[in-house]
Amino acid sequence: MTGPNPSAEAAERRAYLTLHRTIDAPVEAVYAAWTEPDMLRRWLAPGNATVVRAVAEPWVGGTFLIEMRGGDGRRWLTSGLYREVVPHRRLVQTWRWEGSEVETLVTVEFEPEEAGGTRLTLTHSRFAEDGARDEHEQGWSGCLAKLERLWAG
Repeated sequence: MTGPNPSAEAAERRAYLTLHRTIDAPVEAVYAAWTEPDMLRRWLAPGNATVVRAVAEPWVGGTFLIEMRGGDGRRWLTSGLYREVVPHRRLVQTWRWEGSEVETLVTVEFEPEEAGGTRLTLTHSRFAEDGARDEHEQGWSGCLAKLERLWAG
C-alpha cells in the first residue's frame, strides 16, 4: 500500500492565493456584486477587458459563467458550479477556463465591518502550478480594484 505523495500535497497547499479587501459598502451589496449577473458585468474582468456575458445561479449545484473580451478582441470564458452558498457570508465555486482540464476552487467570504463596510476574503486554490496562481493573483487584483471602485466616492 502506498501513502500520499508528500510533494504533491505540498504543491497543492502552496499553489493557492488569498486576497483581502475592505470595501466601502454593506455586505448585502458586495454579495450582490458576486451573485447578480448585471453586477458581475461591471467588474469581473481585469484591466481593459469587459464582461460580455455573465451567468450566476447562486445555489448549490447552480452554474457560474463569465465571458470576457479584451480590448484586442481576445475572448476568455470561465465557468463552474456553486459548491457552497451561504447568503451574505460565503460562496464556494469551481472555476475552469474553457479548453483547460484544470478545475480550481474559488472561495469568497464576506464579513461586516463596524463602519458599515465589508471585509472580503478571496481564496483561489488547487492551481496545477505556481505560474497559473501568479497570473490569477494579478487578474484577481485588477478585478477587485474594479469592484472597490463601484462604491468609491
